[in-house]
Amino acid sequence: MASPLADRLRPKTLDQVVGQRHILGENGALLRVVQSGAVPNMIFYGPSGVGKTTVARIIAENAGKKLHKLNGTTASLADIRAVMDDLDTISGYGGVVLYLDEIQYLNKKQQQSLLEYIEDGRITLIASTTENPYFYIYNAILSRCTVFEFKQVPPEEVERAVQRGFSVLSDELGSEIRLEDGVLSHIALACGGDVRKALNTVELLALSSDKQEDGSRLVPLSRAKELAQRSAMRYDRDGDEHYDILSAFQKSMRGSDPDAAIHYLARLLEAGDLISACRRLMVCACEDVGLAYPQIIPIVKAACDIAMQVGLPEARIPLADAVILVATSPKSNTGEAAVDAAMADLKAGRSGPIPRNLQNKHYDGAGVENPGQHYLYPHDYPGRWVPQQYLPDALQGQVYYHPADNKNERAAAEYWKKIKGQS
Repeated sequence: MASPLADRLRPKTLDQVVGQRHILGENGALLRVVQSGAVPNMIFYGPSGVGKTTVARIIAENAGKKLHKLNGTTASLADIRAVMDDLDTISGYGGVVLYLDEIQYLNKKQQQSLLEYIEDGRITLIASTTENPYFYIYNAILSRCTVFEFKQVPPEEVERAVQRGFSVLSDELGSEIRLEDGVLSHIALACGGDVRKALNTVELLALSSDKQEDGSRLVPLSRAKELAQRSAMRYDRDGDEHYDILSAFQKSMRGSDPDAAIHYLARLLEAGDLISACRRLMVCACEDVGLAYPQIIPIVKAACDIAMQVGLPEARIPLADAVILVATSPKSNTGEAAVDAAMADLKAGRSGPIPRNLQNKHYDGAGVENPGQHYLYPHDYPGRWVPQQYLPDALQGQVYYHPADNKNERAAAEYWKKIKGQS
């Protein structure tokens, strides 16, 4: 059985790799390292289908050392020990290159078993991972490796790979493959920077193409849209992409960019993650709008309740309204800043007994010099306010809340200054 098109077209040299110009271009750091003749311990980090495995294999196979390949999803401690045993053979005398795909799946003990051999240079590690290595790879391994980040391949470079794929399949099938206008660009955009996914789509389209009377094959744009319609979605609820989207979602609302905020909402909803969208939206209403427009909190809560009750796809409507409202509202994080400052004081040990006038007891023990609660009921005084101690003695004069310069908080601050006779 023929291997997938993506494997048949896998580059054999670094200059054939699609994308990654930032590290493999003329002044790219990785290219310069490889050209130096030395192969250090390296970890390649980035999304699927962007060339990590291909580049690692090319470098490993040209290192001039015995090559071992393992995959973290299936490798056992015995497999790793087998690599170490090869160091004592003639073929392993000059050192071994271990290409380890999906290293994040190795447990701590498995990763630790490599340390001694990486340290003394007998094993050169070239690993790849789709997860953030600073979270998933043991620190001792990480400190001995150089991390290179791989990025999504730009659509214009994906399009070149797609065109080549159709050309190869045309030769293999023995007939010309004709494409309707827009097919190439649609695949290049829809794959989300994943070249492997784009080539898989190319293979499906070629096999399902419409045979014409002249013996050629036609790939209609409608079929390209049908087969590639969800390819651009990169989303893993337990992976980095999940948290990146949520971070971008809230930062776009905080930054008052309704278009970007709606875009990231759409990505969450397209992935079916209604709960995360609602949760982050409610947090943003309280954290980033807050006292600048306090009415937004029940409004956003109501929109999220409606979304959860009606479900998708209708949930997109109240959530879109709420996201745009949050993004276009005035911003204030004074509430969050105030409680964070108070909690910081507590963690630093700054506290003390609650003042007697605020305690929930109305009697004193023997020996109290000035017995009595001494609580002043504010509603009994003009302006419904009266000066008295509220903070513990150790925190007297501490200010946690600093009003922001927005209409609501400015009005409240002016009102209390007037009542308290400060203006």
